[in-house]
Amino acid sequence: MTRRRIIIVDDHPLFRAALRQTLAGGDPSIVVEEAGDLAKVNAALEADRDCDLVLLDLNMPGVRGFSGLLLLRAQYPDVPVMIISAVEDGGIIRRAFELGAAGYLHKSVSPPEIRRAIETVLAGEVFVPESADLPGDDAQTALMQRLATLTPQQVRVLMMLSDGLMNKQIAYALSISEATVKAHVSAILQKLDVDSRTQAVIAASRIEEGQFGTLFAGGG
Repeated sequence: MTRRRIIIVDDHPLFRAALRQTLAGGDPSIVVEEAGDLAKVNAALEADRDCDLVLLDLNMPGVRGFSGLLLLRAQYPDVPVMIISAVEDGGIIRRAFELGAAGYLHKSVSPPEIRRAIETVLAGEVFVPESADLPGDDAQTALMQRLATLTPQQVRVLMMLSDGLMNKQIAYALSISEATVKAHVSAILQKLDVDSRTQAVIAASRIEEGQFGTLFAGGG
């Protein structure tokens, strides 16, 4: 029997436990692990990169909008990531796919639907919710695709730029030299096809799009 490893990333222990029971109870070949934040799933994947699927909540402490998805896809491009969220907004779902999500699942769906979605992604296909009303391409589509080309370190630098940090502060936080920070900033500007740090920060706001407004008022 082929072992299939799935990591659930959500900051709510009760939800993780319920989802784990749904997955592990449905197929004995599935090995389920849990992580309460992005640092823990990073540690799990660094220890063993042989992972068939990560189920990622969008809204967790330390994660800003799509930053968790962007970081995981950049750092572990061979590991599929499916979003499992309370958000049903079609625009948010589309953005998740533009940033490389292998599927999107609403937290309220039934266990059979969860297992069907998981099997779809494990089979190498993309799972799109039947009820999702996805908008067409818009002015941000190309930008999202460019954001998806950033390396993990470039994502971190970009998010720090959006916090207003200077190169010296970023260098200290990431334990790298200022020259390396400058090189990352130059690469970010080139990849995003923008001319200034200010324009890069505006682009970074699109990463945080998922947390704007009242979309997450009911949880991630």
